[in-house]
Amino acid sequence: MSSNSKGKYYLTTAITYTSGKPHIGNTYEAVMADSIVRFKRLQGYDVYFQTGTDEHGQKIEAKAKAKDVTPKAYVDEISGTVKSIWDLMNTSYDRFIRTTDEDHEKQVQKIFTKLYEQGDIYKGAYEGMYCTECEAFWTNAQLIDGKCPDCGRDVTKAKEEAYFLKLSKYADRLIEHINTHPEFIQPVSRKNEMMNNFLLPGLQDLCVSRSSFKWGIPVEFDEKHVVYVWIDALSNYITGIGYDAEGNSSEKYKKYWPADLHLIGKDIVRFHTIYWPIILMALGEPLPKQVFGHPWLLQGGEKMSKSRGNVVYADDLVRLFGVDAVRYFVLHEMPYENDGIITWELVIERFNSDLANVLGNLVNRTVSMSNKYFDGIVEKTGVTEPVDEELKQLVTGTAGQVEEKMEELRIADAISLVFTLFRRCNKYIDETEPWVLARDEQKHARLKEVLYNLTEAISIGSTLLAPFMPVTAEKIMAQLQTKARDFETLSSFGLTPSGTKVTDKPEILFARLDAAEILAQVSEIQKKQKAEYEKENGITETAPAKEEAPSQVEKKPEISYDDFAKLQFQVGEIIACEEVPKSKKLLCSKVKIGNEVKQILSGIKAFYTPEEMVGKKVMVLVNLKPAKMAGLMSEGMLLCAEDAEGKLALMTPESEMPSGAEIC
Repeated sequence: MSSNSKGKYYLTTAITYTSGKPHIGNTYEAVMADSIVRFKRLQGYDVYFQTGTDEHGQKIEAKAKAKDVTPKAYVDEISGTVKSIWDLMNTSYDRFIRTTDEDHEKQVQKIFTKLYEQGDIYKGAYEGMYCTECEAFWTNAQLIDGKCPDCGRDVTKAKEEAYFLKLSKYADRLIEHINTHPEFIQPVSRKNEMMNNFLLPGLQDLCVSRSSFKWGIPVEFDEKHVVYVWIDALSNYITGIGYDAEGNSSEKYKKYWPADLHLIGKDIVRFHTIYWPIILMALGEPLPKQVFGHPWLLQGGEKMSKSRGNVVYADDLVRLFGVDAVRYFVLHEMPYENDGIITWELVIERFNSDLANVLGNLVNRTVSMSNKYFDGIVEKTGVTEPVDEELKQLVTGTAGQVEEKMEELRIADAISLVFTLFRRCNKYIDETEPWVLARDEQKHARLKEVLYNLTEAISIGSTLLAPFMPVTAEKIMAQLQTKARDFETLSSFGLTPSGTKVTDKPEILFARLDAAEILAQVSEIQKKQKAEYEKENGITETAPAKEEAPSQVEKKPEISYDDFAKLQFQVGEIIACEEVPKSKKLLCSKVKIGNEVKQILSGIKAFYTPEEMVGKKVMVLVNLKPAKMAGLMSEGMLLCAEDAEGKLALMTPESEMPSGAEIC
């Protein structure tokens, strides 16, 4: 930790909706947030880190009723599960807030009343098509094939008395703020989406109360209504640190607000960059300094689904790999802007290559050689060679580079820099060959210097590793008999006291894993998960399918190789997908092929939902002449197989291939 205070730093995650156990994609956000605040503490900031659970709404009320428990009992259980997973992942939050907390509920009522009394909230009625799953009203024009445009489920016609927030009153002010504060919404692509799709076309007033269900915070002056999620959930960021709508806010609130960072998923950027800032403007409070919409973590390129048995949970990962290995994987594998991929095979590969081979092997070799050659005593002798300077320059320059990446929230790049330091140490061992120096007693002074340099470099590296892998960093320091450095000293080489004695009982940090053994355990996890899903949903086992007869396809005329060579096939990654309005067959996909993105329409709506499509790697005919279909331009073709009954299945690469890879 730095010895100098750099001021306050307040970070929040989105609060997790208590509809079920969070998977590793949800958990990633808490781990990412924790790595950021740990680094800020290392730099010397006075940090406050808040996370928690969102516990009200019609969906919760319905789930509780289905389980024959009260809504409060239901959310108590789920919130406890979320908190236990955050604790398992070693997240160092200062407050785990629940929207059922008494102090939060009281302030939400005050906030609603204040906005109503000053004319920013008014009473009206909402009429439209309602989706229970999304708890959202839609106009007929917004529906896609008569279904919810967000989740694709059925909607019902509904009319409901409600209170509305005047978004349009503050729209121009918000647009000006976004334009004059380019750092406010990150990444920039999220900002462009908010401006072009929502703000510039014009905002409609927002429904902020509900009267068709009871599980929510009652409106103080009209108890037929409960406060809707937009004010209830979003307000946690200020109620959790002592905001008071009547002007009696706590010293904690005055110290930490505005938030330095709201860390959220890319799917809820609109709520945090349009609704929330306008609520704050209406309250007369400062806006958060930055909202970062991180990408998703997808299972093998697909969204996780219990019905497939492919949901990856943090506790399952931790049982097989350990907490810090899981933290390393999710932080290292998530790109800055695009979705990341998690597969069990990839976790095993990273564990063995990065954690066992690079880091674990380095620490074990260094400590073992110090014990073998000098009874664990590490001494600085001053017998140097040019290769030492190369090592020192890289090591002492790493802290500044990591700081730069963390400032940009490029967490994967930051942790990669730390491992570049460890890889350079391994290379230094190969260059200096300590085992050769040990054979010549006249070179023992040089050998001592080499082992000192390694110990010092690893010590600096372990301090930088601590925000990402805190337990591992502590274990490394214990083996080297060193302590975490002050951040401002990380650019100085040679602070390990000469004569330090490393442990005489080195511990293997990460032992290599047998992939076959791990995958056998994964198979059992998946079988159990699928069985639980089928039991919960009353799905009975079906008889085994009969062996399928081969499909007979009418042969087409032969073509020459020259004709075939005109066709260009490449691997594409589907980065967005939606149903085509007024079409019963078509899906419209945005397909990333190398460095370009094509819009491709496909008649596969009966076989895939838009949610299933996103993240898939597919085979694409890329040089097909663009054609207009259902009023939209299609710029290629996704390759599918078709059985005798007309069922379609996308052709996908058997093994992991990059977007843009040529199919030949």
